[in-house]
Amino acid sequence: MAGTVAPLEGPYRAYHQAAAEWKEDSFITYVGPGTPGGEYLRRFWHPIDFASSLSDVPLRVRRLGEDLVLFRDGSGQFGLLALNCAHRGTSLEFGLIQERGIRCCYHGWLYDVDGTVLEAPGEPPDNRIKETVFQGAYPTQEFNGLVFAYLGPPDKKPPFPNFDTWNLPGYTLKPWGHNHLPCNWVQIKENCMDPAHTAFLHTIGDGTGFTESFGVIPELEFREVPNGEVYIAARRVGGNVWIRSTNWILPNIHQYSPTWENGKEEKVFSRAMQTHWAVPIDDTNTLNIGLNHYHEDDPPPEVLESGADFGQGCDRPYEERQRVPGDYDAHSSIGPISVHERENLGATDIGVAMFRQILRKNIETVANGDDPSPPDIREGQIQTYANDTILKVPQASDDTKEKDLLRKVGRKVTEAIVSRDLDSLKDLSDLQA
Repeated sequence: MAGTVAPLEGPYRAYHQAAAEWKEDSFITYVGPGTPGGEYLRRFWHPIDFASSLSDVPLRVRRLGEDLVLFRDGSGQFGLLALNCAHRGTSLEFGLIQERGIRCCYHGWLYDVDGTVLEAPGEPPDNRIKETVFQGAYPTQEFNGLVFAYLGPPDKKPPFPNFDTWNLPGYTLKPWGHNHLPCNWVQIKENCMDPAHTAFLHTIGDGTGFTESFGVIPELEFREVPNGEVYIAARRVGGNVWIRSTNWILPNIHQYSPTWENGKEEKVFSRAMQTHWAVPIDDTNTLNIGLNHYHEDDPPPEVLESGADFGQGCDRPYEERQRVPGDYDAHSSIGPISVHERENLGATDIGVAMFRQILRKNIETVANGDDPSPPDIREGQIQTYANDTILKVPQASDDTKEKDLLRKVGRKVTEAIVSRDLDSLKDLSDLQA
């Protein structure tokens, strides 16, 4: 008989676990219209697809549990409309793209990208269909090859995001990803606040794009920041202390620094190599999509892409994935929706627990009728905090003092990054353990 979940009390007790009932955390994982998590997510812009995916026929997509059709009309305008025609319900995936808008194949009703009825053939001249009927439509915006849309309340539409990392000199942004994962978005995105996994999952075999320095389990701390959360991973690399921080940006974005970093050369506030979205298709499917940040002084693009691409899909043979698994395998094998109450969290999971707390708090804010918390915006740009900072710091006299030193350096670097007071890192005299 099924029962409530209880810890196993000894070896060879799987029977008791198999008989347990598990409950999903639907408050933060469900994404459909009217759900708390879905209504929160709808208050942000999301990338829907690559602009290059669009041709002279419409593209059927499913995002946030809604079936939609994406197209670019003859004038170059993007449209994201409800899938079924407002007239009789025929799918607009079979629509005819026009110079302006899209025409239903069944009776020829023509819709503009904003859902306005432009033509209703066969109706008398004095009909009011064009004034009273609208096709469901969402605002869109193209940015660096990605087509974004806002799926929330029209009167709550926020400005299109402008991250500071998107405007740095010497960088070029290009679309990345389009990987479909058969699981919920939360178990994918919370991975960005789990830096301990890189020492295992991403160093199992060759070709993962991560350097040997990632094989050292870092000293870890986590911090809530104005746009979400950062982890602070501190490692000793010879005479240097390497501080690496990935930035989870509410609700479903993260930025991370180059995977080719090895911690051997001093630097301060090296910026992100990617902006990554986990866009919910529905409750149990997710689209990983993003922008790679190519800098003119970085290694060749294939070096960046090896770190960004390896293990992100199921494109490798199954046995190879068993021997050298990637993020896709770790995330999707958890199941369609991770059941948190069957987990046994440890010290390395503090960042994941904080992720869930922050996400829940922000979902509750919107559920209570308030607006999402604003990020830190300076000079019109959303401040971000992903970075590698490598400083020459003498090693402490013993392991205990060394761990304390690494944490001190991590805190000092993070405070300097968040406050943008990088000059404070010139004096390291207060860091001696």
